[in-house]
Amino acid sequence: MFLIFAVKLMRPERSPQSLPPVIVLFGLVFLPFLFFHHRSEGSIRVGTGSEQKGDAVLLEQKRASLGLPVRLRIPSIGVDTPFEYVGLTKSGAIGVPKERSNVAWFTHGPHPGESGTAIVVGHYGWGNKKSSVFDNLHKLGKGDKLYIEDEEGETTTFVVRESRKYDKHEDPPELFGLADGRSYLNLITCDGEWDATSKTYSQRLVVFTEKE
Repeated sequence: MFLIFAVKLMRPERSPQSLPPVIVLFGLVFLPFLFFHHRSEGSIRVGTGSEQKGDAVLLEQKRASLGLPVRLRIPSIGVDTPFEYVGLTKSGAIGVPKERSNVAWFTHGPHPGESGTAIVVGHYGWGNKKSSVFDNLHKLGKGDKLYIEDEEGETTTFVVRESRKYDKHEDPPELFGLADGRSYLNLITCDGEWDATSKTYSQRLVVFTEKE
């Protein structure tokens, strides 16, 4: 699969102390054969709206063929959390976890452990000084391991290759450009300074991992 995007983290038009961040992906469109390209008419947001009915069908198909990831563990940063499952909302947004302490697997992409790059997103910088699942994602280093458990109790291990920070305006093609037959998983959240004027963080953090 091929995916080009930039990640933008925003908050709604209210106090940043009272509301969680909202992840926004620019240039992300789901096309036949699992190829992704730029969308000329604008961005597709990642928000908290309900997913389309078709996503539930897709989720059941994935469950029947591969099972679903149910838990993510990253011992080095103290993450041990359940998965939520997100697709596209009616407005064309990609869903995010409803709970600040959970992560979400984007079900339109590869299953974790499948050939290609799976996408897992999580919150950062929640309001009211509450912790979020990926607050310490920046502490991961090369060689650190994370573990994904599925419904059958099987665990797949991924190893961190590198972490990269991107400016909020970047649209780096390497994020999901690998199509070499191997299994990858990218963890995505925000980073940098909060800009109250534009209601977004200054950077995006992506942790690139590969199946052990």
